[in-house]
Amino acid sequence: MAFSTIEFAIDAGVAILTLNRPKALNSFTSEMHAEIREAMTQVTQDDGIRCLLITGSGRGFCAGQDLSDRALTTDGGAPELGESVEKNYNPLIRSIMGLPKPVICAVNGVAAGAGVSLAMACDIVLAARSASFIQVFCKIGLVPDSGGTWNLPRAVGLARAKGLAMLGDKLSAETAEDWGLIWKCVDDENLQEQAQKMARHFATQPTRALGRIKQLLNASSTNTLLEQTELEKEAMMELGKSDDYREGVAAFMEKRPPVFKGA
Repeated sequence: MAFSTIEFAIDAGVAILTLNRPKALNSFTSEMHAEIREAMTQVTQDDGIRCLLITGSGRGFCAGQDLSDRALTTDGGAPELGESVEKNYNPLIRSIMGLPKPVICAVNGVAAGAGVSLAMACDIVLAARSASFIQVFCKIGLVPDSGGTWNLPRAVGLARAKGLAMLGDKLSAETAEDWGLIWKCVDDENLQEQAQKMARHFATQPTRALGRIKQLLNASSTNTLLEQTELEKEAMMELGKSDDYREGVAAFMEKRPPVFKGA
């Protein structure tokens, strides 16, 4: 598929989606959202894709919304931001968090606004040591969107979430790791190599089980213990009948590496 604002490639079960507006720090436009939706449709529907890696081109990961793409109305009024969130951002975040496959994010530079929310929606986030995270919404009179107010306090706690969201201070990648916002901070020159290595690993693992782990952990913060243990039971009933479970047990008994098919 030919795209203008993203790059999209598939190799050995890994789909790599690269935000590709480097001169604008990969900020979102309506065109970019449309292209990401098209790519995400393929990731969702293609069983051969067993892991998604999201990253950015150039010196930034994603600076959030391109404000110049939200033109004022013809009568000089303000744009309907709620419509933009409903049409573009909410479906994107829900598709990533609901994808029954691992999603890795490699933050190669600054992540600001919805760029932070995009990263937080992914399952495992690696960040270059020079990367940073900025909740810029308060600086233009808005609130974190794209699931930001849901994911941020769950990652770093309420006190830190309020400080980040209400002050808009820059958070370094190293501090983001210390606070639990991301999985790991790595040297800049090793970021893409480590992210792709992890993606290739996930592409060989029991995809259905990883998808269910993701679903269960995402649900755990709002479920009661009873609800959560019921979900665990249902997942075990389903996965116990899978080919990958049988292969995993056989490989363990035969003392050999398993060959998972994702089924």
